[in-house]
Amino acid sequence: MKRSIRPDAVLVQAVIAGALSFAHLHDLAQAAGQTGWKAWAYPISVDLLLVAAWRRLRAQRSRLAWCWFLVALVASLGANIATAGFLDMEHPPALLRLGVAGWPALAFLGGTLLAHQHTDPTPDPAPAPAVEPDPISRPVVDVDRSETPEPAPEIPEPEPVPALPKAAVSVPPALIDHARKVATEHRARTGAEIDASTLRARLGVPEDLAGAIVAQLA
Repeated sequence: MKRSIRPDAVLVQAVIAGALSFAHLHDLAQAAGQTGWKAWAYPISVDLLLVAAWRRLRAQRSRLAWCWFLVALVASLGANIATAGFLDMEHPPALLRLGVAGWPALAFLGGTLLAHQHTDPTPDPAPAPAVEPDPISRPVVDVDRSETPEPAPEIPEPEPVPALPKAAVSVPPALIDHARKVATEHRARTGAEIDASTLRARLGVPEDLAGAIVAQLA
């Protein structure tokens, strides 16, 4: 079965645009003093640098690739504009001759840097999650629970432990004598016996010690 060849409009347009740009670059190089095969090598160098930078941009977006892509694009556009009547091709300026003469070294530098630029390594694909095996089904054993279990025996509560009697508080004799004087003074002033709270406030002693002193004074 024969297939008919259908021309692609985009491809035809690209071929025409490339041929015109190629011719403009050749004419500009020839006007700048490059004759013979050298005039044809200039458009090849510009277009190859443009394609190399574009391929590097598709693989990795880097500033270096963008820089050389713009350099090649400016060189191609500049040649197209210069050959459109804006420049005297019979008497080109010295800057044009300088730029054309220095282009091979610039293109060689750009191509070398693009060729030796490190690209990011392709990340390893994520490992597939491990498939867990289905658990082995075990037979379910029916247990007959018709019988009522016997109640657990009640545990008797432990009897409370009787509190230990408090040890008698020992009162120094010197403190007894001082408390007796305070009690006598209190009786002379008020006509009543001193109680434990008053004696505690006068002597500055704990409450149990004040009670023991009052018990000995009674």
